[in-house]
Amino acid sequence: MAHEPSRVSRRAGYLRIGYVVALAAGVLIAALFLFSAWSIGTLGFDYKAYDLAVDHLLAGQTMYDPTVQETGSFGLFFYPPPFAILVLPFAVLPVDVGVVAWTVFLVVVSAVAIWVLPVPVRVRWAVLLLAVLSWPLVYAIKLGQVGPIILLTFALGWRWLDRPWRLGVSVAIGTVIKIQPALLIGWALVTGRRRAAVVAVAVVAVIAAVATVVAGPAAWFQEADLLGRVSKPILTPHAFGIGRLLYEAGVPESVALAVHVANLALVALVAAFAVWRGSATGSYLAVVVATQFLSPVLWDHYALILLLPVAWLLSRGRWWTALIPLATATPLLLLPIPGSGWVYPVVFWAALLAVTWEAVRDRRASLAPAAPVGPSRPAADPNLGQMIAG
Repeated sequence: MAHEPSRVSRRAGYLRIGYVVALAAGVLIAALFLFSAWSIGTLGFDYKAYDLAVDHLLAGQTMYDPTVQETGSFGLFFYPPPFAILVLPFAVLPVDVGVVAWTVFLVVVSAVAIWVLPVPVRVRWAVLLLAVLSWPLVYAIKLGQVGPIILLTFALGWRWLDRPWRLGVSVAIGTVIKIQPALLIGWALVTGRRRAAVVAVAVVAVIAAVATVVAGPAAWFQEADLLGRVSKPILTPHAFGIGRLLYEAGVPESVALAVHVANLALVALVAAFAVWRGSATGSYLAVVVATQFLSPVLWDHYALILLLPVAWLLSRGRWWTALIPLATATPLLLLPIPGSGWVYPVVFWAALLAVTWEAVRDRRASLAPAAPVGPSRPAADPNLGQMIAG
């Protein structure tokens, strides 16, 4: 028995060493990937589109290409007009300097998003390791994509669930960058957070008004027209939605589209059920997953958002959910595994169902009657009187 404490301490020491080695290896792999992209000129693929859009804006031209028919090409800008204003401080820099500055900014934003999570510190460290190993996150940073910023707005919203002003502002910032986070305004209304919803709408309105003055009212219609032309869930190459994957497997386009629509409807139903029957935190995170899973075109880097529900589930002892981000870890996805694209809809569904299940259990536990305080009294035995009399 005297040796037990030393055995436990040695085991803890080995775990710490293993963690440090894994974290260092993950950081090294991610850094090499980003450096390689920088050296061959592919770093900041999406950022260069933002930079070009700002150049067009400052020159009095449209930010949205009126001729493009398909997403994925270089230089295409799809985001709402306010985002061009938010990225302006980087876009006024020389392009090469702006790419590096934006990349560093996304790395910092990602780290902050993990460290503000309202979970125990040990869970944050676990999520940090999962994030470093995450291909969706590293790839989003390599592209210069807005995903890490959205991750931060969602993380702050989670931390400030009961701080109406802060929650509202975080939702608003996410909405003016990428429209889908507006679903959280509906979540706030349904869950009784009306002040947060009003703040979000007001902030969005103010930022949108400023963007309209700068970019002109026509910019909104140009964006809507562009999104209408390029939002092709079945025909978009390199996408990972269920419909697209079925189409690549030889399923007719009409059938693949029907499955795609059915999948969107089912995602919406599950998220709505989480809001209706689940706890505040669980339902918030279910809607967070839905904001990305309901996208017309599902890209692989969207899966970085799954770090948030996994963090909550890990904090509740559901350690198996670490497999969700590990399924899209960089070392695994660099292997030529046939059909590996299916991992993305699978991990989205796993995260959505797991967080919904936990949210419903959490709500039921909170509504259960409290256990009586003190020792309980045994029920009276009807035969006791006869036994005493006898």
